Amino acid sequence: MSELAFFSGTMDCGKSTLALQIVHNRSARGLQSVIFTRDDRAGEGKLSSRLGLVTEAVEAAPDLDLYGYVVDLITRGGKVDYVIVDEAQFLRPEQIDQLARVVDDLDLDVFAFGITTDFRTKLFPGSQRLIELADRVETLQVEAMCWCGARATHNARTVGAEMIVEGEQVVVGDVGTDVEIVGYEVLCRRHHRKRMTSASARAAALSPDVLPVTTA
Repeated sequence: MSELAFFSGTMDCGKSTLALQIVHNRSARGLQSVIFTRDDRAGEGKLSSRLGLVTEAVEAAPDLDLYGYVVDLITRGGKVDYVIVDEAQFLRPEQIDQLARVVDDLDLDVFAFGITTDFRTKLFPGSQRLIELADRVETLQVEAMCWCGARATHNARTVGAEMIVEGEQVVVGDVGTDVEIVGYEVLCRRHHRKRMTSASARAAALSPDVLPVTTA
């Protein structure tokens, strides 16, 4: 039976890489996909991974009916064997319902990839709806790591060396971007709670306040 599967994890844990791997494997068997994405780091209509792999995709704008798009493609003679959705956290809940309808009414597998919570540790509406509707929810086994070496469980938004906890839920950036612009970093819960990024940790380590004191 077809299914709606949601593969989740923090940033930098290989979600887009896995999506591209599924496309590669199934394409080798002659299967064709529709790939949806939203606000990818590589630009509109792209599915990319941090390993440098990239492929064309359909930009899932907020007003795009995903079910209607697939039906129209099939009606015009297109071949669709399964559907890939990357950056699924950015979709509207109604679009997640449309993906469920692709599974139920068209009998197609839908593989959705996305992060679960935002930089404030709040669920993205798209991810919440996926958790509610998906036949299968899997946490990716490739673990991202906090700067301290612990398993990273939270996504942090940064500007400069500072972690910020207020602002719009969606601001496109990337892990390891220029420190003067909006970037993202994955942290363990402890350091997310303390708002301690790798940059602020380095700054604290170099502070005279924590240097050994020598006496004559």
